[in-house]
Amino acid sequence: MGLIQKIFGKTKLYQNWQRFRELGGFTAIFHPFGTQIYRSELVRACIRPLAEQSSKANPHSSDKRLEKILTYQPNIFMNGKDFLAKCRNILEVKNTLFVYIARDDRGHASSFYPVPYASYEAVEYQNGLFIRFTFESDELREMIVPWADLAVLRKDYLFSDIGGEDNSALLPTLDLISTTNQGVANAVKATANLRGIIKHTKAVMDPDDVKKTRDQFVKDYLSLENSGGIAALDPTMEFIPITMSPQVTTYEQMKEFRETVYRYFGVNEDIVQSKADEVEIESFYQARIEPFLVALSLELTRKVFTERELAFGSFIEFNSDRLQFASSRTKLALVAMVDRGAMTPNEWRAVFNLPPVDGGDAPIRRLDTAAVDEGSTTSDEEDNDDQE
Repeated sequence: MGLIQKIFGKTKLYQNWQRFRELGGFTAIFHPFGTQIYRSELVRACIRPLAEQSSKANPHSSDKRLEKILTYQPNIFMNGKDFLAKCRNILEVKNTLFVYIARDDRGHASSFYPVPYASYEAVEYQNGLFIRFTFESDELREMIVPWADLAVLRKDYLFSDIGGEDNSALLPTLDLISTTNQGVANAVKATANLRGIIKHTKAVMDPDDVKKTRDQFVKDYLSLENSGGIAALDPTMEFIPITMSPQVTTYEQMKEFRETVYRYFGVNEDIVQSKADEVEIESFYQARIEPFLVALSLELTRKVFTERELAFGSFIEFNSDRLQFASSRTKLALVAMVDRGAMTPNEWRAVFNLPPVDGGDAPIRRLDTAAVDEGSTTSDEEDNDDQE
């Protein structure tokens, strides 16, 4: 239990807890709809761009110590990119994400762990709300964690006050896709070999002779050694081929099944195959990436800081520069904004992931490329002064 204690601290044993009942008498016991949907290659292909694009976000905080932790090592297992990717994966697969906030002896947040739970239950102890997790690990079967130490994100947030709904609505479509794939595989196997009936013109034969004749025919003509593909029969035998045409799902039907899964996760074929243009990616960012980053920012901010710290403007924020989704042509066109002083040279260089340069934080003008100071004048202004 050394590593577990290092992560969760000296966990108290809450012996007299009772199940927490939400508004309307709802009992908060949740068994997420398994993780079997993540075994589907189509589901994984849909979730991957969500996780990858979310993991590009940069953390910012009024507490630079926390900003450094979230950037480089949110916990002993992950860097900042892996942390965001795992958070997004858990949220998409289980629809409820719990991030455990470990604190030091002074009560300050020191690390952040996405909880890989198997199920969870809301419980009450001494008028406080706790979450009782169960795990599939042999080392740790369950853990009770205070609600105050958990940042919680939900999808399809409807019935429960604690978590989101499961992904059972997707099961019928995944079953159809699985059945379709199996049907195609079986159709290929069924039509891959020569099939037919051997008809004898002799009188009634002994069953053993019939079986022997069949086995000999299969051995001579249906084995890999018969590379020529030609069979020879004597006049007493006749081979009647059987034509098999298994019914399989059409391409249009399979495409509709895929589109149903795409719609469920809010992606499309271009996003999955990384062929989307900057307009599509911008729309994808606004619809599927930005809401996740906003929710994670708000939840960590309210759970990490005290009310007093929040009153003084303390915050944690994840944001991703939207210009990173723009094409090279669009990025190059921004040089006009640099010429007009709307962007600094270093801001423009950051769009291309280039390091800053000395003096690049001062805006410049197109005519004389000098730093914008209160006393600076343009060439046109100087010419007018000379004429006067």
